[in-house]
Amino acid sequence: MEGEYLTVTVRLALAVLAGGIIGLERSYHGRPAGFRTHTLVCTASALLMLLLVFQQQILGDVPVETITVDPTRMAQGIMTGIGFLGAGVIMKEGLTIRGLTTAGSIWITAAIGIMIGTGLYFAAAMGTLIALGTLALFRWVESIMPALSFARLSIRFLRKAYMKEEDLKALLREHGIHASSFNYTLNHEGKMFQYELTIKTKDLKNFTRLAESLDAMDNVFEFALTPIGV
Repeated sequence: MEGEYLTVTVRLALAVLAGGIIGLERSYHGRPAGFRTHTLVCTASALLMLLLVFQQQILGDVPVETITVDPTRMAQGIMTGIGFLGAGVIMKEGLTIRGLTTAGSIWITAAIGIMIGTGLYFAAAMGTLIALGTLALFRWVESIMPALSFARLSIRFLRKAYMKEEDLKALLREHGIHASSFNYTLNHEGKMFQYELTIKTKDLKNFTRLAESLDAMDNVFEFALTPIGV
C-alpha cells in the first residue's frame, strides 16, 4: 500500500512540475491560459490515467479474466475534453486569430500528463523538453526567419478624383509592397470610389511608410490599413 501511495505522489508531483514549467512560459508572454491552467491540465490527465494503473484495486474481487481494458479509450476521452478547453483560448480579433499556440500547448500538456500517469517518464520528459523548445526556441527562429507580412487595405476617393489602379500599384511598389485581390466599390450614392485589397511585404515597417504617404495625399478621402496575423 505504501508503494501505491508513493507511486501516486511521485506521478502527480511530476505532472505538476511538467505542466507548471510549460505554463510559466505561457504566463511570461501574457497568455490567458498560463501557469495554473497548464498545471491543472497536466495533473488532471495524470490523475485520470491512474485509474488504469490501479484498476485492480478499484474493481476489488472481480475476476481479472472478465475485464477488458483498452487504455487508449481513457486517453481519447481526455484529449476530447481538452479540445474544448483549447478552443476556448482561440480568439478572433478583427482579421487576426490569436491563441492557436496556447491551444497547442494545452493539448501537448494533456498528453504529457497521460504519459506521466501511466508511468512513461522518459516519454513525458522528452515531451516536456520538446514543448519548451518549440515555445521558446522556435519563437526566436521565427523572429529571424524572413517572412511575408500581410494587411488589408481600404482606400476611398472622391469619384471624380480617384487614383487609377496602375498608379496605386506603382505607389505600393515604391514602398516594397505587392497587391492582390482588388475589389472596387461605389458608395455614398456614387460619390465615393473605394478600393479594397490584400497587400504583402517582407518588412512590416513598409506598412507604416505607406500609411504616412497616403495621409499626405490630398485626393485620398480616407483609408484603413489593417495588418493581418500580427
